[in-house]
Amino acid sequence: MQAYCIQQMNDYIEILKEEISPLREKLINHAIYSNINSINKLQVFMENHVFAVWDFMSLLKTLQANLTCTTIPWLPVGSASTRYLINEIVIGEESDIDENDIRMSHFEMYMEAMKQAGASIYGIENFISLIRHGEGIDSAIVKANVSNGASQFLTNTFKIINTGKLHVQAAVFTFGREDLIPGMFLTFVNSLKNSRGVNLTKFQYYMERHIEVDGGHHSMLGYQMTSELCGNHNEKWIEATSAIKDALQSRLMLWDYINSLIASATS
Repeated sequence: MQAYCIQQMNDYIEILKEEISPLREKLINHAIYSNINSINKLQVFMENHVFAVWDFMSLLKTLQANLTCTTIPWLPVGSASTRYLINEIVIGEESDIDENDIRMSHFEMYMEAMKQAGASIYGIENFISLIRHGEGIDSAIVKANVSNGASQFLTNTFKIINTGKLHVQAAVFTFGREDLIPGMFLTFVNSLKNSRGVNLTKFQYYMERHIEVDGGHHSMLGYQMTSELCGNHNEKWIEATSAIKDALQSRLMLWDYINSLIASATS
């Protein structure tokens, strides 16, 4: 019986992958990768993409807050299996090690990479400062003058967060974010290894770390978590697939927007 259930979950995963495959292919083969061919264009990319790196952590912490107990007094929440899966992912994302074995989140690694590459961190720092001082997401987007591409992406992510549906959040996290990153950046990282005239070691390490961690272990954990939360409920898998497609479409819109900025940037 257990073997049958596992096989059934695997079947659901494979059907889901097939459904979202066209959007994934568009992202993996997007023109943005070949068009980032100078440090100025990389800086434009990073200054917009950093908002997606930041809101990824909010989606992650939403899952942890709802799949585990983060209040006092402690009470057991949900299944021990999903608690384990999300906590292990959080450890890797929130307190990984950089190239110098210093503990930091992947977002903080990205910020360090931006500084090394000469990209401006003013926009993201201003946005985070507003959030830290009590501004809501929508208000902070406006007051920080977040770009149109990044703002629509943030809005979509927090729409998913605000559904309160764990199976949807887990699915988008796994197939719209975690599972997607390695394919998107593999070509990008390889081309950066041939860069000249600027030190991009921190960015290379960030990308390679994501490919190593998110392309393997975290993806497998995400598959398990999504399967646990969707179970054998067909309607949950349909709902999850629809949300993933929306998330991937939102990423395409972000990529198209940044690509248009890159096209007008000086080489």
